[in-house]
Amino acid sequence: MNWGRETRRQGPTLALVLLLVLLAAGVVVAVLGERGARAEMAREAGAQGDLLASAVSGALAFDDRAAAQDYVDAVQVNPNVLAAAIYDSQDRMVAAFSREGEPTPPVAQRKTRHATLFENRRLIVVRPVEQGGQYLGTARLRLRETPAAQRFTRYAGLMLVLALAALVVAVLAIAQSALRRANAELASRATELEDKNAELHLQMAERERAEEALRQSQKMEALGRLVGGIAHDFNNLLMVASSAVDLLDRTEDPARRKKLTDGVRQAVDRGSGLTRQLLAFSRRAPLKTAVIDPARQIEGLRILLERSLREDIRVELRFDAPLWPIEIDVGELELALINLAVNARDAMPNGGVLTISGENRPGEDGAADLVCIKVADTGTGMEPEVLARVFEPFFTTKEVGRGTGLGLSQVYGFTRSSGGVAHVNSEVGRGTTFTLCLPAADKPLTEAVAPTELRGAPGSGRVLLVEDDDAVAEGVGQMLNDLGYSFMRAPTAAQGLEMLNGAGGFDLVLSDMVMPGPMDGLALARAIREKRPDQPVMLSTGFSEAAEAARASGFPLLQKPYRLEELSNALREALHRPA
Repeated sequence: MNWGRETRRQGPTLALVLLLVLLAAGVVVAVLGERGARAEMAREAGAQGDLLASAVSGALAFDDRAAAQDYVDAVQVNPNVLAAAIYDSQDRMVAAFSREGEPTPPVAQRKTRHATLFENRRLIVVRPVEQGGQYLGTARLRLRETPAAQRFTRYAGLMLVLALAALVVAVLAIAQSALRRANAELASRATELEDKNAELHLQMAERERAEEALRQSQKMEALGRLVGGIAHDFNNLLMVASSAVDLLDRTEDPARRKKLTDGVRQAVDRGSGLTRQLLAFSRRAPLKTAVIDPARQIEGLRILLERSLREDIRVELRFDAPLWPIEIDVGELELALINLAVNARDAMPNGGVLTISGENRPGEDGAADLVCIKVADTGTGMEPEVLARVFEPFFTTKEVGRGTGLGLSQVYGFTRSSGGVAHVNSEVGRGTTFTLCLPAADKPLTEAVAPTELRGAPGSGRVLLVEDDDAVAEGVGQMLNDLGYSFMRAPTAAQGLEMLNGAGGFDLVLSDMVMPGPMDGLALARAIREKRPDQPVMLSTGFSEAAEAARASGFPLLQKPYRLEELSNALREALHRPA
């Protein structure tokens, strides 16, 4: 009887001890599992932050806010990302997005450059954006922690195990054999589950490595096409200029010297045109808009289109009804049509018909009215895999040297910059049709004004030339002397301001915009305007964003590269411009 009572006392005590041990073990496993899950979440979020920082490095290097915004918008596909932002090296926001209810900027302290931390039930990731060892800014993400429902699901199996264990311990004194069988079955299931989880993690890791390799391969392929095509074209232009310069020193024949200088000028114009194509693709070229009749403008382009094609290709223009006016950059529209015509020419090696037509498309449900211009050929057409990449930058099916792959990218960039859309339809053996839909304008047509040539007597006056590049300053200085102007040169904006305040007596300040140092050309112009409102200032640049900033501030602008006549006209206009 006593042995029986002792056994009954020991049974519950042993069961309670075992239950407490199992509960403690369950808590430890839950804590370790939670830490492991958080570490894995932090690792994956850090990898996404590294990927975003790597992707936007080029956009920050060239201050391309549109491209940076596109990369930031791309991370929205991850539903766990609540907000993201890109900051430059001065901690100024470049691009950002946040889901409803999430604040912006979505990160921790501004001075943090590299961090992965949990804060207020959110995962904060900060990664530096670097290129070539240079710090450009930071990429910042805010992600949600695993929701309570998912965390409960994650540990549902463990909770079930603990419940079963508690039940088994409760009947341990009655059915130890049943407990052994249940434990054995449980261990088998746990092992199977661990094996499946390990296999799943391995597959996910392999997929991530494959996707990263594919992205890197596509990036290198695009860069290879860019470098190859641009280098080939510019090397040809440099060869023309180099050979002409060498031959100029070896001839005194005026006719031959004029021919050589014309060749150098043509090479410079071609290089400038190639640069405009690159800027149009990247949507960084400032548009000089005018309201035009598209049908009349394209009719005037017929001769140039026919000269761009072969004799076995017939050009047909079909405008059955008057088209609405559109407000666009006329030069970019003509360049886009020529690019499409040349592309059609290459698709019709045995001749054919190039048809350009247009139609008005009224907007529906509040959408804007559109004018759609169609360029159709009867050529070979495109395979689906080529059609899918036709607007992709630097993509071309031509052999090296025959193109950079920027022609159709210019068409796409021009259409997007003008607020429109571009489409393409093509079937193998049945030709290709490009459609450019541009917003209709409700403004009157822009009157054509003949350019005013301010020629005549040589100029006169004293010019302060602010230019950091010695070679450019030397060339511009000689041009000023040939035009009859005297000049003094300042290599920086700060020195130019000191010379203006010290010497004074300058009739005009001609300054480059992009210069090293704390003060650039635009800041110099604004400082002069504030202290000397009557002092004429003219800015010069070849950088499109700087040009937009100059125009927005109301300063006269001379875009590089420019010729002697253009410099002469610009100087006279700036000197006679009202303060």
